[in-house]
Amino acid sequence: MAVQGVAPSLWGPLSDTHGRRITFISTFAVYLVATICLVFSKSLAGLMVFRALQAAGSAATISVGAGVIGDITTAKERGGFMGSFGGIRMLGQSIGPVIGGIVSEYFGYHAIFWFLFILGSVALLVVLLFLPETLHRIAGNGTVPLSGVNRPFIHHSLSRHYWQKTPSYSKDRDEEIARTAPKISMSSILAPLRFLCEKDVFATLAFGAVVYAIWSMMTASTTALFQPRFHLSNLQVGLIFLPNGAACVVGSCLTGSLLDRDYRVVENQYRTARGLPADVLLDHNKLADFPVSRARLRSSWYFAILFVLAAGGYGFAMASPKFDSKQGMALPLVLQFIIAFTATAIFTQNSALMVDLYPGAGAGATAVNNLIRCSIGALGVAVVQLIIDALGAGLTFLVLAAISAAMSPLLWLQWAHGEEWREARMKRLASREAENTAA
Repeated sequence: MAVQGVAPSLWGPLSDTHGRRITFISTFAVYLVATICLVFSKSLAGLMVFRALQAAGSAATISVGAGVIGDITTAKERGGFMGSFGGIRMLGQSIGPVIGGIVSEYFGYHAIFWFLFILGSVALLVVLLFLPETLHRIAGNGTVPLSGVNRPFIHHSLSRHYWQKTPSYSKDRDEEIARTAPKISMSSILAPLRFLCEKDVFATLAFGAVVYAIWSMMTASTTALFQPRFHLSNLQVGLIFLPNGAACVVGSCLTGSLLDRDYRVVENQYRTARGLPADVLLDHNKLADFPVSRARLRSSWYFAILFVLAAGGYGFAMASPKFDSKQGMALPLVLQFIIAFTATAIFTQNSALMVDLYPGAGAGATAVNNLIRCSIGALGVAVVQLIIDALGAGLTFLVLAAISAAMSPLLWLQWAHGEEWREARMKRLASREAENTAA
């Protein structure tokens, strides 16, 4: 998990400067090499090293995927795309433990890596065949002809000479893109970390990171808590992860639609307050006073309250001997569903807000989001069993629920002052850009 947090910070800036497609191809290549090494690895040290390398390749798909969505969508429709993207991604978490349990039960754990290698190869093939470059610096608004690595293979087979025959095509442009591409340096890699110095970004990420850590701690401790208590087989252990995973899928997809609805409501309120007709297109990237934070966080209160209550209820259920039978397992699993559903809803809202706050740098912004979440989550996973051993499962999750409640005022700060902070940042950046132009 620690590598999953750090790796996107390296891939994100590459994606925001050199393109989404080349970054996707590179990350999948790293993932596939690591996975095939895991197939033949015999030592614990080898497993640890190649699992870390595998995580470095796979984790970047989150930030790069968010960058693609930022490229091809407007703010009004971005929530639905982010929700669908998260839902499809979370599908792996819902069925992964089940498939892993079945495969390891009958074929051994090395077979899992063969399975992952095949899936990764199929995903890379789909990217190579169908995904065009979407970064605006290279592809414009989608009308600029692409060539070389930026162009999907399917274009070569369908119309080999189409782009060369297009009047707007120019080989000189490819050379100009390569020449003007920002150089990858330690400064550019660390640049997204500066986002953390912004008040609105910090408030958004801090609360989201705590929620992610609690969800990760619950997920990581499930096997150790449920298997001995309810006398479960390996296959049954895999099955009890289904409510958690299903909640992630449902939560992400439903929240995406909710985000689009909330954005339309806030946009209509903005139009009404300023007397703007409905046929006037609004670009919140250019409107410093547009309430982006309120549009994205409009429904966050419900999810935050429900998350705190479910986490506290989960602690009570795990502490009570009334739920020691297999029939009693239903309540903890229902509460896991609610925790996962609300946590994923908060993740989706945060991801959409981060892309909105930094248009054009969606991959870098998402990478920072991922870095903070996974870093805090990794710390939580590392100590959760120690805390459970010291306090017991019930008290542990009651304390975690209290921590999430204590962090929830950050939502209010973002809601109340987010647009003020965003407007100040936009003016500061505009002033800096004007100074650079004058120089």
